[in-house]
Amino acid sequence: MDGTVKKIKKKKNNSSVGIGQSKMTPFFFLAPATIILVLVVAYPLIYEIVISFKNVTLLNLKSQKYPWIGFDNYKNILADSLFYSTLIRTILWTAINVFFHVAFGLFLAIVLNRKLPGKAFIRVLLILPWAVPQYIAAMTWKGMYNVEYGSINIILTKLFGSAAAIPWLSVPSWTFVACIITNIWLGIPFMMMISLGGLTSIPEELYEAADLDGATGFQKFKNITLPLLKPILTPAIILGTVWTFNMVNVIYIITTGSASDESQILITMVFKRAFQYFRYGQSAALSVIIFLILLAFSTFFIRAQKSED
Repeated sequence: MDGTVKKIKKKKNNSSVGIGQSKMTPFFFLAPATIILVLVVAYPLIYEIVISFKNVTLLNLKSQKYPWIGFDNYKNILADSLFYSTLIRTILWTAINVFFHVAFGLFLAIVLNRKLPGKAFIRVLLILPWAVPQYIAAMTWKGMYNVEYGSINIILTKLFGSAAAIPWLSVPSWTFVACIITNIWLGIPFMMMISLGGLTSIPEELYEAADLDGATGFQKFKNITLPLLKPILTPAIILGTVWTFNMVNVIYIITTGSASDESQILITMVFKRAFQYFRYGQSAALSVIIFLILLAFSTFFIRAQKSED
């Protein structure tokens, strides 16, 4: 009898050890990803916040002795009128780009969701801007914007005469428009593929029932397509907004990094202050401000969507 009791207790202890090991297993699998996130995301963010309160310049970069100046970097940025004009331009840049990304992307997704001849080829053709590296695409568009030899001005002059040539790369306002056109072209495929994936998950029975009720195409789009795409479009719009707000490649390449401040956005201001003016502390402070702006927008947008639901 005693031997039987001991065997039962031993089995219980072994089973409890197995249960403990099984509970720890997910943490072992998550550990590598957690370590990488801490090294790649958390540490740089914390380090950036720390140096935003210090005077970090090219003079003291080698010695790594950065004097603590508190909120002086933030005060200098917020007291600069260039910051506010650039902020307005950045908001305008982001709003225009995201609007056309969603509008054209959703339109093309609806078209591709129907039966079309050669639909697979058309889909591959429309995805190409997303597949091409941004650097190559921006350089290609920059060549097309050349005043004398660019294909865009050649087409305009052929259609409307020599007076129709536009100084895309010499006038800051036109340079900014050129950057917007390029980024719209680059961003449409992402939103198109996201929308197309959402459209394929909508049951056809809903549209058939709406047809029986005599609903128009706009009514079906408003009452069926948009509400069911909302859970998919919400994170896509947030991601698109963050990416567009921080799109340094297109503007820096097309403006050659040295254009007038009238064609710059906040992220290119960060780049210029860090790597042209070597004001690393101010650059870090401006990066923290951008982070807070995007965090506030994302929080507000998500809460607004939930309140509507």
